[in-house]
Amino acid sequence: MEHDSDDAGAGASDAPRPPSGAPANMADVARVAGVSIATVSRALRDVPGVGDATRDRVRKVAEELSYVISPEASSLSRRETGRVAVVMPRIDVWFYSTMLSGLERALRSEGIDVLVYQVDGPSERGAFVRDLPARRKVDAVILAALPLSPEQRDRLDLLGVPMVIAGGQARGLPHVDVDDRAMARAAVDHLIAEGHRDIAMVRTSDTDATTWDADLLRVAGYREALAAAGIEERPELLVTEPYGVDSGTRAVERLLALDRPPTAVFGYSDEIAAAVAVGAQRHGLRVPEDLSVIGVDGHPMAELFGLSTLDQNVERQAEEAAGIAVRLIRGEPGTRSVRVRHRFVDRGSVRPPRGS
Repeated sequence: MEHDSDDAGAGASDAPRPPSGAPANMADVARVAGVSIATVSRALRDVPGVGDATRDRVRKVAEELSYVISPEASSLSRRETGRVAVVMPRIDVWFYSTMLSGLERALRSEGIDVLVYQVDGPSERGAFVRDLPARRKVDAVILAALPLSPEQRDRLDLLGVPMVIAGGQARGLPHVDVDDRAMARAAVDHLIAEGHRDIAMVRTSDTDATTWDADLLRVAGYREALAAAGIEERPELLVTEPYGVDSGTRAVERLLALDRPPTAVFGYSDEIAAAVAVGAQRHGLRVPEDLSVIGVDGHPMAELFGLSTLDQNVERQAEEAAGIAVRLIRGEPGTRSVRVRHRFVDRGSVRPPRGS
């Protein structure tokens, strides 16, 4: 059972009622029930994301206040426009362009058009979330690895249409993801199995200071793999550079300047891993003879540079997310959450450290 965060500790009896004789609105029901307006909307429309106790409480309060959801709102989920909104922070990045291509192809095969919204940065995300519920132009919204606050997700829920997370997950919403922690751990475990102990991880920081779940989970997987092998973590080997095509090469400069440089590097992404390989070669190091390198993603660049990687199968994630959205729009039964399995692709870019 999916549970909404408003279940915890909320009570309906102590909140003030609207003045006698005044028509109740959704805000009145939310205040008396002790939940958000979005939760009231979900509960009265029987959509996922609300626990049974919360749903019953909201219905009881609505009955007590003689509140009836408007015909327009109650019909939103049934009025098909033939369009789905796909919302993502960037389009000109491999992960998102690949995700968009897969979503568009899968939805088009079902006769559904795609409206694409690029919301790069906190201010654009805030404006999009504020304005979209007033438009109500779509049958569903697919959020492609988009970092949103709980308040922003509640605001989007006022659209009255299904929401699906592609490439991540969020509080009770239907979603498709991969196990980022497990992928990172598998990559580092592979380095450890080859005999490496001085293992660096190179990651990037977003220019707008946004925190990405995948980043946190991959760092956690890196640290867990080291701890499980009894390898003491060296903080200077976890290198963070501002996002850019040369992030990996800048990181190599820092790593090679250490008194004890790493013998292997785990790149947060294949693009970073490729830049690490380029940076190493500029210093006369060969991959993998002098420096082992491994990445994550399944990016074509990894194949071009002959890098081993953990393929997260973005195309499959897109297909599954589109399928969930279509089923929700049509009220069809089926899985509402999918974890896509990653795949290790060995291209020989990892060898035992020199002298081992």
